[in-house]
Amino acid sequence: MTQLDARGLSCPEPVILIRKAMAGKEPRYEMVVDNPVSRENVTRYAEHQGYRVTVTEEQGEYKLVMTK
Repeated sequence: MTQLDARGLSCPEPVILIRKAMAGKEPRYEMVVDNPVSRENVTRYAEHQGYRVTVTEEQGEYKLVMTK
């Protein structure tokens, strides 16, 4: 499982990070983002790649867990 920290990054940087990571074709990824736009864009990208995404929020940060 790959864990990515995209806090402080604005789009499209978090999407670029997950795209590069997904080149490894792992079955599970986790990413932390700190803004709703990044949460939505990364979720959309992961779902387009065939991953199921679950999102939890804690103190303004979003943890995205992407699984195949």
